[in-house]
Amino acid sequence: MMEKKVKKPFHFPSAFTILLIIMVIAVGATWIVPSGTYSKLTYNSTEKVFVIKKHGEADTTMPATKETLDKLNIKIELKNFTDGVIRKPIAIPNSYQRVPQHPKGLGDIAESMVRGTIEGADVMAFIFVLGGLIGVINKTGAFNAGLTALSKRSKGNEFMIVFMVCVLMALGGTTCGMEEEAVAFYPILVPVFLSLGYDSIVCVGAIFLASSMGTAFSTINPFSVVIASNAAGIVFTQGIVPRAIGLVLGVGCVIAYLRWYTNKIKADPSFSYTYEDREEFYKLYMQDVKAEGEVAFDWRKKVILVLFVAAFPILVWGVMSRGWWFPQMAASFLTIAFFVMILSGLSEQDIVNSFTKGASELVGVSLIIGLARGVNMVLEEGLISDTILDFSTHLVTGMPPALFIMAQLVVFFFLGLIVPSSSGLAVLSMPIMAPLADTVGVPRHIVVSAYMWGQYAMLFLAPTGLVLVTLQMLNIPFNKWVKFVLPMIGALLAIATVMLLTEVALS
Repeated sequence: MMEKKVKKPFHFPSAFTILLIIMVIAVGATWIVPSGTYSKLTYNSTEKVFVIKKHGEADTTMPATKETLDKLNIKIELKNFTDGVIRKPIAIPNSYQRVPQHPKGLGDIAESMVRGTIEGADVMAFIFVLGGLIGVINKTGAFNAGLTALSKRSKGNEFMIVFMVCVLMALGGTTCGMEEEAVAFYPILVPVFLSLGYDSIVCVGAIFLASSMGTAFSTINPFSVVIASNAAGIVFTQGIVPRAIGLVLGVGCVIAYLRWYTNKIKADPSFSYTYEDREEFYKLYMQDVKAEGEVAFDWRKKVILVLFVAAFPILVWGVMSRGWWFPQMAASFLTIAFFVMILSGLSEQDIVNSFTKGASELVGVSLIIGLARGVNMVLEEGLISDTILDFSTHLVTGMPPALFIMAQLVVFFFLGLIVPSSSGLAVLSMPIMAPLADTVGVPRHIVVSAYMWGQYAMLFLAPTGLVLVTLQMLNIPFNKWVKFVLPMIGALLAIATVMLLTEVALS
């Protein structure tokens, strides 16, 4: 009797495979989508002139004056350029032109991945330093002792910690666009959530989903609403009240959704969307956690945890008030690491080994960042991003106000996949889209809101954004994340639709 062949269980492709597939699709698109570019305007702070870059021609300069901006039909305050608020190239309205096709080949795939990784070196250095710091603190037993103490005090009120994390992450998102920086919170908060009886999905929901919802409804975020408003030629305070209302509604949806989900897995752990991966995930983050009572929570461990926790408000302060970026953030965490090493009581060899081990565990996460940037490079160098934007402008031109703003929401949703950078999409699209709003009688601040809400609805899913980095860090398959996040994308789009139509009706 012939033995039956046992079917191998299906495993959804990893983040690396998904990005490789998307890279191949992007390369294919450069052969199909016509190449084209807008002329771009930048400000040269050294010579104090505007520089115009036009494809295939030598750069030209123009005086850095309001008259130049008026001549180019760019409705942006001159001081936004001279004060360094807008640093990226601005697309010049009505300057789109078709250019010879720039198809990429299969040989460009590996090269783009390497160059994308090099370009992401600052983020990667930050992640490696963070991993090393976590490794040293784990070796001291401070996390283990702190978790034991926390689990005792939170008995019966576990969700309050999830609630507090959601609120803090949303505030970070709406004020300073805390997304890539949120990577720093996973190593410390994931063991906390696991010790409370939750799963990996709750971790990513409370950190990534909450911070992204906060960023979607940005109020004063300089990397999103401020730069988009400046590029649209308005002040960012226009439309801040509707965005604040949307923030409360959006974050409320996230918290209510997590409350429902955590209640479900508390009642039945097998309900967890990542139930079959729970043992591997638990080992990944809880391998150094010992049974209650085995580790004393002494003064040394308390000081180490205080130092670690202090790193995060310092990070937020640096980003918001000092203009820090990843090199400065990495340096601040490395400084904290030095103090932890001195206090740890560990031998020199243990310190070096634990730092190296902690950093090495985040190599996969760091590479995902580089590979995602490689995809964006292919689209930019294939000169198809501007073509897609130009096509989008023709789609929405001349529509009635309500239909126009809903079309804008849809356009920005799909542009979020092509240009996952909030500031990048703002300076590329706002000088083009904002004047279109004038022709149909829609205030420009409503277009800014449509840009934020449409793009971020996509960035909850877009593999070219931060999603795959997060999922790789938490070992969550992409399909499980899609199942979990789709209701929140629906909630965001529903809130956006109501808010946009209401604003248009009242304008």
